[in-house]
Amino acid sequence: QVQLVESGGGSVQAGGSLSLSCAASGTIFSITAMDWYRQAPGKQREFVATITGGGITNAADSVKGRFTISRDNAKNTVYLQMNSLKPEDTAVYYCRARYSGYEYWGQGTQVTVSS
Repeated sequence: QVQLVESGGGSVQAGGSLSLSCAASGTIFSITAMDWYRQAPGKQREFVATITGGGITNAADSVKGRFTISRDNAKNTVYLQMNSLKPEDTAVYYCRARYSGYEYWGQGTQVTVSS
């Protein structure tokens, strides 16, 4: 069974940085596409960034140039480096694994950005 555990959330002032991690188990991580999503209060969950097993990345326009997704296949972990944070980045951040036709979600980690 695939399990995902996010960590690294917290509170930061606008302009600050945070780094999120998502550790995966139960999957052949190196061929698993990994995504970050976020959900703000009262809003739908939205795509943030994605990375393929081979390291190809893409990100939402709202975070391009500020957020960077990366992965360490040796550690079965995907990261989201968030810089120049804005209050509108406040949300619960979730990682998702896409593997063998299925998708799996972590429990989420809270990111709060104050102005």
